[in-house]
Amino acid sequence: MRFKGLDLNLLVALDALMTERNLTAAARSIKLSQPAMSAAVARLRAYFRDELFTMRGRELVPTPRAEGLAAPIREALLHIQLSILSQDGFNPTKSNRRFRILLSDFMTIVFFRRIVDRVAREAPAVSFELLPLADATDELLRRGEVDFLILPELFMSSAHPKATLFEERLVCVGCRTNKQLPPQLTFERYMSMGHVAVKFGLTRKPSIEEWFLLKHGLKRRIEVVVQSFSMIPPVLLDTDRIGMMPSRLVKHFEKTMPLQIVELTRSLPAFTEAVQWPAFHNSDPASIWMREILLEEASRMAPPPETTKDPGAPKFT
Repeated sequence: MRFKGLDLNLLVALDALMTERNLTAAARSIKLSQPAMSAAVARLRAYFRDELFTMRGRELVPTPRAEGLAAPIREALLHIQLSILSQDGFNPTKSNRRFRILLSDFMTIVFFRRIVDRVAREAPAVSFELLPLADATDELLRRGEVDFLILPELFMSSAHPKATLFEERLVCVGCRTNKQLPPQLTFERYMSMGHVAVKFGLTRKPSIEEWFLLKHGLKRRIEVVVQSFSMIPPVLLDTDRIGMMPSRLVKHFEKTMPLQIVELTRSLPAFTEAVQWPAFHNSDPASIWMREILLEEASRMAPPPETTKDPGAPKFT
């Protein structure tokens, strides 16, 4: 089909090329032969009067023109898929939809396993692909490469709709064999001890406690950096180190590991976990169904345990 001289099938090819950045992989993803994909590239170059891609080894490197076309083409194709091709409604009992979700190990362990168990009962053919937190989350949402993003609300942009799930708080934790660990730590002592810290993604983004501390110009003595919250307990065992973990996750690991929660005289503020989805999924029946399940299960989460506070200690704001 042509629209103002452009074969609209070529937009599907260009979207695949931008996603895969490899001619063979792009051709395979849309079930074209490699010669047919090469011909599509030639036609795209002629229509847009731009090379669109250069080669670096086997990788296709997009030109600025191709980069500028990528987002509107992806959005147009997704809009067609959601608004025109998916008008038969969504029946979860018969659907084989796969939801791609970015979330932390903490949310996987304490929350999302509830979702998986419930969906297995109500929609047995629906599946999930749980992905680690990435660096360019807004771009992944904008391109529709993920269905949901679950993380602290303060890290979310305003570019996509979102909903609150539940409140969580961070607690200081160490090994029960650590004789230097008193029931309560002054903040000065806390800052001077050796820490295990979490940093996410290729750019090593700090976790929420590091964000709070850096915001106030404070720097801990970090001895070990790990990739996820669930890697903190094994690195604490039989050492004098401490770490900051979500309270619900500590309760989970306390069942199998000798962990000890230590109160701080200057506690970090609670934070809110939230879910975010692409704006063009707002009216997608499958997305709406999944959001309802997420919110219902979040409402059933028990509140995080309270921590004792020293009213005279300085507070974070």
